[in-house]
Amino acid sequence: MAAYAVCVRDGRLLLARMTGADGTSEWTLPGGGMEHGEDPYDTALREVEEETGYRVELVGLLGVDSIRRSLRGRFGRTVDHHGVRLVYEGRVIAGELRHEVGGSTDMAAWHDLTAVSGLRRIGLVDAGLALWRQRPAAGRPAFPGE
Repeated sequence: MAAYAVCVRDGRLLLARMTGADGTSEWTLPGGGMEHGEDPYDTALREVEEETGYRVELVGLLGVDSIRRSLRGRFGRTVDHHGVRLVYEGRVIAGELRHEVGGSTDMAAWHDLTAVSGLRRIGLVDAGLALWRQRPAAGRPAFPGE
């Protein structure tokens, strides 16, 4: 379980950059994994501040993104991973943009909405933007071809 925030201000989206073990960087929504016993709402607040320096107000639950994939686990075993990600809409209320130190991300930045499609990003960015744009009643965005 994880919780993320879609923060859009002045036509720009707030993103955090992750760097993988192979040195490849990808942009993601600010957010991340829940700690044991933590409420998802509090997870999103904590993670956004850790990764971007901003305190946000979560103004609504946009929906849920679910992903299932095979990952390489310990000792070379394949792991069937299922991630459930709650996506909130966030509004910056305080703080200064800064990069996370010693965490899962190394940079935070605002990106023009029109430029997001050209970024190297994980699928959660597109899912979060679809939820933000469509605001589906069932909390699941419609993607072309579905």
